[in-house]
Amino acid sequence: MMAANPLLRLREIGQSVWLDYIQRNLIENGELERMIREDGLAGVTSNPAIFEKAMSSGPEYTAPVRELARRGLPAAALIETLTLEDIGLAADLFRPLYEATQGDDGFVSIEVSPHLARDTGATIAEAQRLWATLGRPNVMIKVPATRAGLPAIRALIAAGVNVNITLLFSVARYREVAAAWLAGLEDRARAGAPLGHVASVASFFLSRIDTLVDKRLDQLAAGEARALRGLAAVASARLAYQAYKSIEAQTRWQALARHGARAQRLLWASTGTKDPAYSDLMYVEPLIGRETVNTLTPETLAAYRDHGDPAARLEDDIGAARALPAALRTLGIDLDEVARQLEEEGIRKFVEPYDKLLATLEQRRRELLG
Repeated sequence: MMAANPLLRLREIGQSVWLDYIQRNLIENGELERMIREDGLAGVTSNPAIFEKAMSSGPEYTAPVRELARRGLPAAALIETLTLEDIGLAADLFRPLYEATQGDDGFVSIEVSPHLARDTGATIAEAQRLWATLGRPNVMIKVPATRAGLPAIRALIAAGVNVNITLLFSVARYREVAAAWLAGLEDRARAGAPLGHVASVASFFLSRIDTLVDKRLDQLAAGEARALRGLAAVASARLAYQAYKSIEAQTRWQALARHGARAQRLLWASTGTKDPAYSDLMYVEPLIGRETVNTLTPETLAAYRDHGDPAARLEDDIGAARALPAALRTLGIDLDEVARQLEEEGIRKFVEPYDKLLATLEQRRRELLG
């Protein structure tokens, strides 16, 4: 039965599967360990929306919240303490995999406060603080790919901090992210610091691209508009992977690789299908390829385990992918402008659940204190 699990076949092809969810009971009841063992799960990603869902509904947080509240911690400190505990527990669970793969996998990601998305200095300071507090080599600090995030990425990589760059929506911004990552490695090399343990992924968000592009296409009456529905996200991801391969071929990268640097893998994020008219594996099966990561919600992971078809398709239909941006422009849809809107919305979609969780825990703290 284990050999038939299509999730395990992905690892053979060269793609790592991470879970886009974390909750304390998954660690305590052994479910996360089971997924590592039986599904080949190789990491975990988190964000403020995930923690808001987990902490607002999970009864396992009641006793810790009560104890921390009795110590006089305010709601913001409650969130950070519980978050750091969950990330630390998960990272310890993945540590043997991190060691076995010599640092290729076994990572658990934690995000800097979404309120800092446009503040370079504050992002660097918080990322370094989280990195030092957790004190584990298989943690990644998530930094948004905003304009303010780019210099933060360079500084953190130079300082030896593992970075998961999040909220990526365009190939153009991905190239800027990769340039910041390379510059950080070069800064570190010039300082005589080792490169081998510094890990990074660039998280390309998918379903949100199609949601917005499809909405604009649906406002057009033209038949060619309907024919382009559901194509933008996968095409963008495939073009980003071509950009990744071009970076691999550069002498700039090869010089760093000779000094032990690790490649910055592309990570496919936001891979749950939002339009019921589409396949539930729409952002999984077309994007299987070597040296990539796909982070899946529990629902999408279960769907792939049930009926996934493991085959490398990431480099299929590259010609069509290259032609799509121009075809969309003829209809008045610019993918770079779409990416700018999605970045703004993405920041808001992390700020809102964080603030909601803050209010929820403040109310719960007061109730528990009587």
